[in-house]
Amino acid sequence: MNRATAKQDRAGTETPGGVGGEGEPRPPVLVIDDDPAMRAGLRQWMRLGGFEPLEAVDAEGGLAHVNERFPGCIVTDVLLPGMSGVELLRKVKAIDPDLPVILLTGHGDVPMAVEAMREGAADFIEKPFDPDVLAAVVRRSAAHRRLVLENRALSRRLDDMEGLEARLLGECAEMRRLRAEISHYAATDASVMVVGETGTGKEVVARAIADLSPGREGAFVALNCAALPESMVEAELFGHEAGAFTGADRERMGRVEQADGGVLFLDEISAMPMALQPKLLRVLQEREVDRIGGRAPVPVDIRVVSAVNIEPREAVERNLLRQDLLYRLNTIELRIPPLRERGGDARLLFDSFANRFGADYRIDPPRLSADDAEVLAAYRWPGNVRELRNAAERFVLSSALERPSLRALVTGGEPGREAPARGRLRDLMEDYERRVIADALARHEGRVIDVMAELDLPRRTLNEKMSRLGLSRP
Repeated sequence: MNRATAKQDRAGTETPGGVGGEGEPRPPVLVIDDDPAMRAGLRQWMRLGGFEPLEAVDAEGGLAHVNERFPGCIVTDVLLPGMSGVELLRKVKAIDPDLPVILLTGHGDVPMAVEAMREGAADFIEKPFDPDVLAAVVRRSAAHRRLVLENRALSRRLDDMEGLEARLLGECAEMRRLRAEISHYAATDASVMVVGETGTGKEVVARAIADLSPGREGAFVALNCAALPESMVEAELFGHEAGAFTGADRERMGRVEQADGGVLFLDEISAMPMALQPKLLRVLQEREVDRIGGRAPVPVDIRVVSAVNIEPREAVERNLLRQDLLYRLNTIELRIPPLRERGGDARLLFDSFANRFGADYRIDPPRLSADDAEVLAAYRWPGNVRELRNAAERFVLSSALERPSLRALVTGGEPGREAPARGRLRDLMEDYERRVIADALARHEGRVIDVMAELDLPRRTLNEKMSRLGLSRP
């Protein structure tokens, strides 16, 4: 390598606006042009912009570099020897419709370029052009390509997962245990009570149980007992005959009957009025329901999954739930851990949500900064997965206007500031220890030897801590 080339390479690495950060591979840009001087200029501009240029003098040579895994974009002249740039575009789109192709055109080639845009070109730039304009277009196309490949990798990962692992993302020990329990107990017909804080995904667990329940081809019917006025719960749950009360102008099937042959999900069961709980208990015992104003009971075959966001026995002590009904509902008790106790799962879930929203809104989600990653690990997520999902959606949407601060989105504070955590000292210390080890694992890409050296821990001690804290190597 001569001095000039070395100087260019160093300049490309250090350019503030460059794409390839320190230690990161430069995104490749395939430059196709039969003019040696133009290729030389493009090569220099690409390196200064933080990209790694690949070169070809014609379309055939350029296509040799292209496949569906190509991680960059293509910059090509429209007028090439043999195959034109527009024909090249069609062949590239046949290989991978999401691979960005940027066309360089002379003044007389604009109609051809407009046609190419209809064919799916990412952009076209008329010669002579401003290198900064080209760099901006390439940077935008490279970011789009990165997002496409990340989404594909995530989709492949989810496709490779079994159904439960894809629906209940998480690598901590508690989530692996929960998935194993769902797989085991769903095969039975026992009643299940799901215990977890608000926003942890209790309905997702209930739907998974319903989908895995053999012989349950009926509907999955959900009722949030806290979302209805007390006067409506009985009619909503058990149904009524025409004329049973004022306004009941026709018969109506209740949620219990709607779930016949399937699964009835009773969310926030502790919010059900105490006066109705004996009637529900009778339905579960007798497997028949009495409509309001009905003359004869209607037989039903249902599996019941219920959910509470407080400890079931505490609900009984507070006179929110009858003890005999609890015994009928919690034959099996499944517990969902709060997000603050799931170690590195917050980052996995956030990436999944951000990629999903990026695809939905056609916005390239920005990469997480070091401060963003710290917030994901340190924030206690009182709203659990629901709050994290909301933060990911806001993070993606706000990135269309400016570089968002995840800390400001989730805490309402300025970057670098966060309200001090509260709780038992033991829990706070454990949370801090989990965060330190998780950050070290991520920083060293799972290389345990490097983590041991940084934290000055013997392997056995590190393994014990990782097991206790629900951490695994990324």
